[in-house]
Amino acid sequence: MLKYAFLICTLFAGASIAQPRKDLPISMAQGFAASIMTTYPDSIVSKKFLQHMLQDKEGADPEKRRAVWNYEEAVTLKGIDRLWRKTRDDRYFAYMKKIMDHFIEEDGTIRTYLPMEYNSDQLTGGLILLTLYEKTRAPKYKQAMDHLWEQIQWQPRTKQGGFWHKYKYPYQMWLDGAYMLDYFYASYAHTFRKDVFDDVANQLIWLNDHLRDPATGLLYHGWDESKKQPWCDPVTGRSPEVWSRSMGWYVMALADIIEQFPTDHAKRPVLIGILQQTLEALKKYQDASSGVWYQIVNKGGKEGNYLEASGSVMFTYALAKGINRGYLPTSLKPMLNIAYQGLLNTFITIDEQGLPHVHQSCSGAGLGGTPYRSGSYEYYVNEPRRSDDLKTIGPLISLFLEMERVKS
Repeated sequence: MLKYAFLICTLFAGASIAQPRKDLPISMAQGFAASIMTTYPDSIVSKKFLQHMLQDKEGADPEKRRAVWNYEEAVTLKGIDRLWRKTRDDRYFAYMKKIMDHFIEEDGTIRTYLPMEYNSDQLTGGLILLTLYEKTRAPKYKQAMDHLWEQIQWQPRTKQGGFWHKYKYPYQMWLDGAYMLDYFYASYAHTFRKDVFDDVANQLIWLNDHLRDPATGLLYHGWDESKKQPWCDPVTGRSPEVWSRSMGWYVMALADIIEQFPTDHAKRPVLIGILQQTLEALKKYQDASSGVWYQIVNKGGKEGNYLEASGSVMFTYALAKGINRGYLPTSLKPMLNIAYQGLLNTFITIDEQGLPHVHQSCSGAGLGGTPYRSGSYEYYVNEPRRSDDLKTIGPLISLFLEMERVKS
């Protein structure tokens, strides 16, 4: 810990980086960003926290966490991107560029990117490339984005037109894809291809149609059009449980994608309505004692379930952004304030060196694959839990910036 504190002081020497304080959202955003930038000075994931490898039961072999083109660094950098836009401190931009340049060749080739996998998770990095191209106009960033755009053009689809989550998961739509694929799709469209917004909207609408439980208003993790996967209901095609982070990806994507839409687009109000409906449903399952949400959202009292950070952060971010942008009614502000205070009390600590940490994040979860993931209750609640998980810290930085705006 002393080493990281020294690195933070060195990295931000002479800068007005406040000691993280839970009552000052901007200082918490800066604190988490500084922690990321000092823990991962050269590449994100390649020097994964030792505790993550141990928590994931992978041992301490760094080769098992080599740097690859992946959504984890993109989600983290999106928080830092927003912090740079808020503060205009170019050290944040320089860090984003350094991490991305580890992958982007001068001709726009993306190192370790495998387009023929048609993997939604490999498209999220395009969000950061958009920022780099916006500021530098370097052709390699546009060329790299165009490679990702080309994948979207050939991404396999359901008969209805919904994107498969990955080629190896045929006929399946997962909530995760709303953020991994659809957010970049909308963001690229906003800048370069305004003719595809109908298709962007349909992806989100179809996820809602196929995955929403009419009884609870919540959404299941995945849907199999073929209804042949062992994890799916043979009648509905839905997976069996409501996993918090999968819903988190979905509401976070809605909040971010609506911002990209033309204000007069006919389907924009539909997306706003889905966001409102989903957060109203989540309100019913907000834990009364803590103000946050469980790993399996609608089974808070069941043995083995636990209060989970990443989904709770994403729900709270979507609430804050939706209220700030006018997508959500101000009547949801009490829900937001309770959730935000609950996050601070339940998951976030500041150590003796002034470093902030976030705890109780599910390391990861999916459906099918090898080793097989059943999507059962027992599967989700027994996945490893992490502290300082990248998928939590990126949205958390974004949330702090939205709360700065709420409080002002």
